[in-house]
Amino acid sequence: MSYQGNPCWYELGTVDLEAAAEFYGRIFGWQIADSGMEGFDYRLASAGEDMVAGMMSNAELPGNPPSNWLIYFAVDDCDKTAAAIHAAGGRIYKEPADIPGTGRYAVVTDPQGAAFGLLQPDMIQMSEADRARAEAGEGAFNQKRPGHAHWNELMSSDPQAGFAFYAELFGWTEGEAMDMGDLGTYQLFRHKGVDIGAMMGLGDAPVPVWLPYFGVAGSVSGAIETIDAAGGKVHQGPLEVPGPTWIAVAQDPQGAWFAIVGPEK
Repeated sequence: MSYQGNPCWYELGTVDLEAAAEFYGRIFGWQIADSGMEGFDYRLASAGEDMVAGMMSNAELPGNPPSNWLIYFAVDDCDKTAAAIHAAGGRIYKEPADIPGTGRYAVVTDPQGAAFGLLQPDMIQMSEADRARAEAGEGAFNQKRPGHAHWNELMSSDPQAGFAFYAELFGWTEGEAMDMGDLGTYQLFRHKGVDIGAMMGLGDAPVPVWLPYFGVAGSVSGAIETIDAAGGKVHQGPLEVPGPTWIAVAQDPQGAWFAIVGPEK
């Protein structure tokens, strides 16, 4: 079975790992533990029985990158996909490399500059139960469970070119297109017939970027209060969107942008 184009992992690079772990544990109820990687402090966040996100410090990385979330999409062949991205005008930030016991990964950008990750899972290391859950879409991305990623939103300087790029790369198809007036079109996209995200113009984003949405238990307003109390900043919301559902867009105390979504205001 091909996993190409399936959103599969969410990774936070932050300037304060301890504070970020405490913040997201409070917001989403994540259980956060050390991964056990030798010589590298990488945390794993779990929601129930699912591992949903990774966290690491980017404080000493070249260029002093700001705190940010990186969305990974599954691929069947990391090297081949990275080469296709380069040929299509994207950039390779991190060349394909192995993660023992996990698979092969790379960090790339689309031709407009939005960064994302590639992950080729190590099928040998996956149990039959893990494979069955992956095939059923029950991993880090699960629109039915709180604490999991629910939506993947791309803000792009050229969303039409962006969609063509991802459609060729991942086989995504167009969903409904929503007219947002001066903000242009909000183009939903599908993976294997399921809406998993959308693309739009830059809006208020200074550069092309992917924004992850995580599901919350209870009301979005309640989650907003928790974000504020924990030192985060809510920029939009609660806003009602088709579904019907409610969303809010926020930054954590270290500055990383993320969004929340839930069925109740």
